[in-house]
Amino acid sequence: MSLPDRASYPHIQALYCEHHGWLHGWLQRKLGNTSDAADLAHDTFVRLLTRPSRSFGSEPRALLTHIAKGLVIDRWRRQDVERAYLQSIAHLPEAEVPSPETRWLILETLQRIDAMLRELPERTREAFLLSQGKRIKWLILPLHESETDRHLIGLSG
Repeated sequence: MSLPDRASYPHIQALYCEHHGWLHGWLQRKLGNTSDAADLAHDTFVRLLTRPSRSFGSEPRALLTHIAKGLVIDRWRRQDVERAYLQSIAHLPEAEVPSPETRWLILETLQRIDAMLRELPERTREAFLLSQGKRIKWLILPLHESETDRHLIGLSG
């Protein structure tokens, strides 16, 4: 994480003083929770501090909203992954339930996998996910003669 040069501190400080309250209120309305709103407002300004461009444009609220929306979506995705994982282990006998440390490690891994899967082209992601439930032999073929992207094509057998 690179920090801004000292010359940009007064500008960032002014931006924070002028817009933090507004951003926190906007996030609180979006999330329905003041502590999550405070966390994401903080994270928004951290992102602003660490971004390569020191230009904030003529509409700083638009930039803050853009950054905050991305953070809200990331939070919702993480919560979805966590909820799905917790549902998947809810039926386990108490003796088989992973420790809090192990659960944390598993959730971190699942969230990384989720992020990597989102980076794949849609058809490749779908093919990969479908393959996880079946034993399939794979061929890597172009889907169209002119297409350079290759996708996994499953063959039963």
